[in-house]
Amino acid sequence: MITGASRGLGREIARAFLREGANVLLCARNPIELEETRKTLEATAKGRVHSVVTDVTSEAALDALASEAQTRLGGVDILVANAGIQGPKGPFEENDWGKWVETVRINLLGTAYCCRALLPFLKASERGKILILSGGGATKPMPFFSAYSASKAGVVRFGETLAEELKPRGIDVNMIAPGALNTKMLDEVLEAGPEKVGEAYYRAALKQRDSGGASADRAADLCVHLASRACDGITGRLISAPWDNWEQLEAQRDELAGSDIFTLRRIVPEERGKKWATP
Repeated sequence: MITGASRGLGREIARAFLREGANVLLCARNPIELEETRKTLEATAKGRVHSVVTDVTSEAALDALASEAQTRLGGVDILVANAGIQGPKGPFEENDWGKWVETVRINLLGTAYCCRALLPFLKASERGKILILSGGGATKPMPFFSAYSASKAGVVRFGETLAEELKPRGIDVNMIAPGALNTKMLDEVLEAGPEKVGEAYYRAALKQRDSGGASADRAADLCVHLASRACDGITGRLISAPWDNWEQLEAQRDELAGSDIFTLRRIVPEERGKKWATP
């Protein structure tokens, strides 16, 4: 099951799974875009393609989606929580509060409840997998994108925590940083202009647009790799599609398990060569 699957990265993730022969349930809010994507993917798919219009901010809708998953797929082995928005841009105190809250509701609460609704299926699976799409705001401050960055940092910590809870059940939970993609989110940044997003970020967005941005195919391939049996037991990690050598993850499985590599963490003075006095 893939949320936010009607366009952009979600569509490419679906395409990658279908290429491997998976049966896929596409979920998104826009019925027209969703049906167009279903038909397009179905033309070359090795597996079956289903679609359900849903809203990840609605608990009732996600409960109904879980029921649809049982009917159409007979359960779920892999959940890809991709639905998300960029939210309001500009100084925090000037943001529309309703839109700020909506961003957190979609990006964080929508992801969390989707996991909650699908957990019975994932626990019944031979090896359940949860893949959560993160973003740049998870690992560094993003001035003028406070709702987005706060929600994405929350998503990663949620995923790390859920991974620990689900280890005994053999369910792997990993987060994916896809890189700076040329999607609708980039168009929104350029439309907002430097007055809203800041001069430096706007210049970077222009450069990204002209260079083509990161590869959506590589991010989609990372999703497929993490969902494969080759990566069983690799869990609680935030993996960068463009920057990490994730093709070799299984070779580092044991080292990863005993480390904090690819996780969110607090840096203490000693790690930067500082010997500050302690109480």
